[in-house]
Amino acid sequence: MLSIAQRLEQYTLKRPNEVLLVNAEIEGELDQIAVFKGFSSSLVRSTAFDPDVPVLPESVKILSIDRLEAPYNPAQPRY
Repeated sequence: MLSIAQRLEQYTLKRPNEVLLVNAEIEGELDQIAVFKGFSSSLVRSTAFDPDVPVLPESVKILSIDRLEAPYNPAQPRY
């Protein structure tokens, strides 16, 4: 069974014109993760160089997921 991170990455592979902005709580800390074209990257803390290291651990508590139009522009996001 795929992890939540893998499922979100698979979703974006099928929808290359969409960016997912995931607001989550990881180990008691808030984080924001962008998922685009099969890759995840934290916008708050450092992300491992190895794409096999999950950005969203199994213990993640997802607070919300926003769907945005690609490319993502933080100054003018298009929901």
